[in-house]
Amino acid sequence: MDALDRALLRELQDDARQTNRELAARTGVSPSTSLERVRLLRERGVITGYHAAVDLEAVGRPVQALISVRIRPPARPVIEGFREWAARLPEVIGLFVTSGAHDFLIHVAAPDVNGVYAFVIDRLTERREVADVQTTMVYEHVRPRRIEPAAERPAAPRRKR
Repeated sequence: MDALDRALLRELQDDARQTNRELAARTGVSPSTSLERVRLLRERGVITGYHAAVDLEAVGRPVQALISVRIRPPARPVIEGFREWAARLPEVIGLFVTSGAHDFLIHVAAPDVNGVYAFVIDRLTERREVADVQTTMVYEHVRPRRIEPAAERPAAPRRKR
């Protein structure tokens, strides 16, 4: 990842709909260079897709909650089955498999507090494998506009033989 790759990523995270010509102008390279470097970033798996950011309030889901879930028994098939089931639920906007006291952290968005309550009571606690649920209401969700790549680590010095 060099400075140009980082600049291209910053620009695309700010506006992925811009034309290649605009991207090239903003990063100070030729359109052919921009096109080739973005293609390489996609091939290397750095860019995984282009998505529309959605305003949760505008789509009728302004209330968010983080729900910690503990699964019993903690066996791989049970964990994987729950993960696949939960990921398909329309209220779920983020799903994390975690370590510690809980196995999952589920980020949900609902129309109102009653929607969050119904999700917990009618969906989660109805599952046999759900042993414990803790819900935290979200007052505000602040997200960085872009994610900067981690700094390159210098190579470890070689030992002399």
